[in-house]
Amino acid sequence: MQTFTIRTTKRTEFINIDKYIREALKNSDVKDGIICVYVPHTTAGITINENADPDVIRDIEEVLEKLIPWKGNYRHIEGNSPAHVKASLVGSSVHLIVNNGELILGTWQSVFFCEFDGPRTRQFYVEIISKK
Repeated sequence: MQTFTIRTTKRTEFINIDKYIREALKNSDVKDGIICVYVPHTTAGITINENADPDVIRDIEEVLEKLIPWKGNYRHIEGNSPAHVKASLVGSSVHLIVNNGELILGTWQSVFFCEFDGPRTRQFYVEIISKK
C-alpha cells in the first residue's frame, strides 16, 4: 500500500489524482489486477468523472452546494455536517482496472480527491492487487 499526502486550498475542491495513482502503479510490478484508492477522512471523498471540461467539476460542486448548503439546520456541534453528508454521497473509495501494466480509465475520465471541509492536509491510500 502507498500513502499520498495532498494539501487542499478551498472548502470544496476536486483535485485530479491520476498522477499519484500512475506513480503507485509504476512503483509496483503489477501487470494485471485491481487498484483500490481509499480516503480515510469523513469529510472527503473519491470519485471518477470527466476531466476534459473543467465545467463538469464546477457543476458537480455547485449542485452539491445547492443540495447540501453549508448553512442549514444541522445538529453536529463541529459545524461541518454538510461536509459529512457530501462525503457520504460521493463515497470513500474507487476501484480501477490494471491491464497489461496500464491503468484503465475511459477517454475523458480521471480520479478526483473531493475535499468538502478544507483547506486541510489530507491523505489517501493506493493499494494495487495483482491478478494471479
